[in-house]
Amino acid sequence: MAAEQGGHPSEPIHLPAEIDWDMLDKSRFFFLGAALFSGISVALYPAIVLKTRLQICQTPLSCFREAAFILRHEGSYGFYRGFATSLAGTIPARALYMTALEFTKSTVGSATSRLGVPDPAAAAASNAAAGLSASVAAQIVWTPIDVVSQRLMVQGSEMPLKYRGGIDAFLKILRSDGFPGLYRGFGMSILTYAPSSAVWWASYSTSQRIIWGGVGLWFSRRDSSVVKPGYGTVAAVQGASAAIAGGAAALVTMPLDTVKTRMQVMDGGDDGGKRMMTIRRTVRSLLREGGWMACYKGLGPRWASMSLSSVTMITTYEFLKRLSAKKQRSFN
Repeated sequence: MAAEQGGHPSEPIHLPAEIDWDMLDKSRFFFLGAALFSGISVALYPAIVLKTRLQICQTPLSCFREAAFILRHEGSYGFYRGFATSLAGTIPARALYMTALEFTKSTVGSATSRLGVPDPAAAAASNAAAGLSASVAAQIVWTPIDVVSQRLMVQGSEMPLKYRGGIDAFLKILRSDGFPGLYRGFGMSILTYAPSSAVWWASYSTSQRIIWGGVGLWFSRRDSSVVKPGYGTVAAVQGASAAIAGGAAALVTMPLDTVKTRMQVMDGGDDGGKRMMTIRRTVRSLLREGGWMACYKGLGPRWASMSLSSVTMITTYEFLKRLSAKKQRSFN
């Protein structure tokens, strides 16, 4: 990570330089990124399925009971319903996300530097703006994939078997609800993922600064010479910062994610009809089921999923950037 992400200039610690968007070999970046993040998706998908099923369940259930139910009645396949559809959409969505993220971070970072904004505030602002723009860009591709994959995830639980696969679900949604049906909850997706991404990147930047400040203080008490941490130490700090950021983003945006999921998966209002769920109908339904705490259904799996995915995502992401740097020797 950038030397600017350390604590204070006086601290005896020198971090590897940040690799900006212009320094990357784009073809290598996207090719390797698709492979690496696909592997992460395989590992974390069961937690997403579990979270989604808990969110639409109208009776309170623990995540352990739901997991046992899936395993007993559907086998391990139940934890991977809709995975092929999700993976197919992840690659273009992730490409858009990473492009918007790096471009915005570089642009806003340069602008704040020219304006004389202090480094801590500039880093937090550029990361938050980058996360916001990246999330909005990705949702253009991701929302239809999310609608289809979540319909497939809940089959066999609260919902009957209606779809034979991703293409069948896509065509049936298109026939019954038209093109808007594929963008169910698009507004809520923006309201959920945009602030979540902004909170994540701002928290990540701030957490790193605080942790490196502590590391620098520890080094200063032991040795006055400048210390250059190894990549293992850098990765550990990045992972800890990512876990904190993931937990914070999950907690802040959980009610929005629950409303979004129900809007994308469930039909009808109070009469159980075929009308699309609106924000008002969805919130009223949740409040009837368990008050405001019903908006936090599936918080455990989502918190775990976001924290784990944050750690794996950021360490993989930083590793990917170093693999994709045009002249790697210049960034050590």
